[in-house]
Amino acid sequence: MGSCLSAEGSSPRSPYSPTASSSKSRKRGVKKKNGTKNPAFDSKREDQLRKIPGRMFLNGASKVASLFTQQGKKGINQDAMIVWENFGSRTDTIFCGVFDGHGPFGDLVARRVRDVLPLKLSAHWDFNSDNYDGLPDISAAGSITPEEGSSTCTDEEPRSSMELDEKEKQPENFLLLKDSFLKAFKVMDKELKLHHHMDCFCSGTTAVTLVKQGQDLVIANIGDSRAILGTRDQHNNLIAVQLTVDLKPNLPKEAERIRRCKGRVFALRDEPEVARVWLPHNDSPGLAMARAFGDFCLKEFGLISVPEVSYRLLSQRDEFVVLATDGVWDVLSNKEVVDIVASAPSRSSAARSLVESAVRAWRLKYPTSKVDDCAVVCLFLNPISKGEDDRKRKQPAVVSSADDNDLTLSPTFGRSVTVCAESGKPGSPAHIVKGRKASLARQDLDNPATTPSQKGQNHEEDLSQETDEWSALEGVTRVNTLLTLPRFVPGEK
Repeated sequence: MGSCLSAEGSSPRSPYSPTASSSKSRKRGVKKKNGTKNPAFDSKREDQLRKIPGRMFLNGASKVASLFTQQGKKGINQDAMIVWENFGSRTDTIFCGVFDGHGPFGDLVARRVRDVLPLKLSAHWDFNSDNYDGLPDISAAGSITPEEGSSTCTDEEPRSSMELDEKEKQPENFLLLKDSFLKAFKVMDKELKLHHHMDCFCSGTTAVTLVKQGQDLVIANIGDSRAILGTRDQHNNLIAVQLTVDLKPNLPKEAERIRRCKGRVFALRDEPEVARVWLPHNDSPGLAMARAFGDFCLKEFGLISVPEVSYRLLSQRDEFVVLATDGVWDVLSNKEVVDIVASAPSRSSAARSLVESAVRAWRLKYPTSKVDDCAVVCLFLNPISKGEDDRKRKQPAVVSSADDNDLTLSPTFGRSVTVCAESGKPGSPAHIVKGRKASLARQDLDNPATTPSQKGQNHEEDLSQETDEWSALEGVTRVNTLLTLPRFVPGEK
């Protein structure tokens, strides 16, 4: 539908620079052609990232986190994830993120953001820390200055006076990280224009990321992926607290910005509850989110890549954080997700148990729809005692495989199942489940965690408020995030 736009980078010495390799290439006399990439450079960069201690992006687990992703039935897996312990060479600091790509090059965009965004965040964080002189001007950092050839509609909304007044009450670490997140997201989006092998005109990705340092938790989010917290209430009951809001076009504030920028927001007739973003005069692309990396065809019409950044001071009642793409949230509620993670046989299998529960829910709730890609990161906040871990490992668990023919329910899935067809109707999910025997008591969930550095893993992934729950789908069939419809040409029938 179009080519990737270009943008000029700034000085390679600054953390704002999209890439530091361009000037070096010119000095060495290396000539690059438009529409091509440098495979040697990309391969070298990936090899270096794989060797970083504490950085995980494949299915596996560590002492504090569990990761798992599974390809859906729509094609290549466009989800990506990362956990980076000792982030930025800072002890007791962890970076986590999940990214849900969409469009023809969505898988490349998601993985590019996964690899590059943490580096840019770390660079800006170091730069802000070294040049810290009083409280940073978050209001100025939050508003993105207009780029050449772009509309001022792509800027973030101006900060309210109340937020500026409360700046003094926020921790210094949060202010530095918030400023770093805002700048890193801005530069990341600009850099995507420079990669000619990734046509980002109608491709992009969501991003829900966090940095945990000590008891400070800072979260930055764009798109409809989500972060929730599993914590204990005053009666010691495990509850779910939603940490981010799904930034979709149906939110009044997001829709107002898009319409102010001449973009259109409406839902299709056969999916009335899924609001989408459309170009002013063309019935495309139909993006089901209000903020994203990439998707430059809509950046002048209200779509932005400015994240919502929030802060939470963790307490002893807080047990874990779950980051997941919308393939999980479309079929499971926040409470169901918390219950599944808490009842997993072990911490190392928590992410896998959640993904497999989501896959089963897809087949039961939307039997005629294709299962979406799922990616999950479970970050555990408190150390677990040896006795408690052994006790959980000995608990029997029935977890179904990802086989299409298996619709067995696990005890952790419980009452989250919703059958959309009549229970007695032949061919309905309930009828199928009734005619099958419970099987596949899985014993391999407690295998030692795998990391990218282990032998045999030289490939990519194998296959706002506490009371508010913004659900992507309620009672409608699953649809694609991005629609590509024939463009309407005036005068043609």
